[in-house]
Amino acid sequence: MRPAMRVLRLQGFPIFRQLQLEERLMHKTDENWCIFNNGTSPPTIVMGVSGSPEELLDVDAVSRDGIPVVRRFSGGGTVIVDEDTLFVTLICSRKAIPSLELFPRTILKWTGELYKNVFWDNPDFTVHEQDYAFGQTKIAGNAESISKDRWLHHTSFLWDYSPPRMAYLTIPRRAPAYRLGRSHGDFICKLKDYLSYREELAELLEDALGRHFFLERTRLEDVDEEEYKHRTQFVELLRSPI
Repeated sequence: MRPAMRVLRLQGFPIFRQLQLEERLMHKTDENWCIFNNGTSPPTIVMGVSGSPEELLDVDAVSRDGIPVVRRFSGGGTVIVDEDTLFVTLICSRKAIPSLELFPRTILKWTGELYKNVFWDNPDFTVHEQDYAFGQTKIAGNAESISKDRWLHHTSFLWDYSPPRMAYLTIPRRAPAYRLGRSHGDFICKLKDYLSYREELAELLEDALGRHFFLERTRLEDVDEEEYKHRTQFVELLRSPI
């Protein structure tokens, strides 16, 4: 019998609120979840739990333009997200997939197989280190949070992107090897060049998840709002002295 998974579809939900929601569902429920958010506003930079703004951002430009910066509760890299970012988050209990060992590499292997079924008509889909890619170009970045009995895997897909906004991000010192020093424009591709419409990603994902879970649609207002002390917080930036 397939385990149940609650599916929550959001439209333009602020990424700060989404991350706090995910964090609470991860730690305060024992249910399995899939969250799909079609875009976010305002444009926001999201950093991993240990990310350093001074190393990863053009701090002066970010401060000048008033771009909010969020430090999420999971690891992983730094992204700028906006109305053209598609977010997918999976939250599962250990018993949902008993054979899955709860380590980042094994979780990414399992989710990689899941997304192969999503992108079944693109033989170039692959997993590179912590990224999903078509060949040698990145389509999505991932991060995990793992506890004793639960795991979370969240992904940000670029339906489209703004080169000026990408310029807020520096090339990290610990970039994936397959990046080969390429600029953001040469390293990243747009999902809109591969899918017909934005909601198609959610539909294909639900088809793939349905092989493993019994899916139950839910509404945001039906999600319990139990109080929780979140690690996801806004970051205050210090501009360079003039």
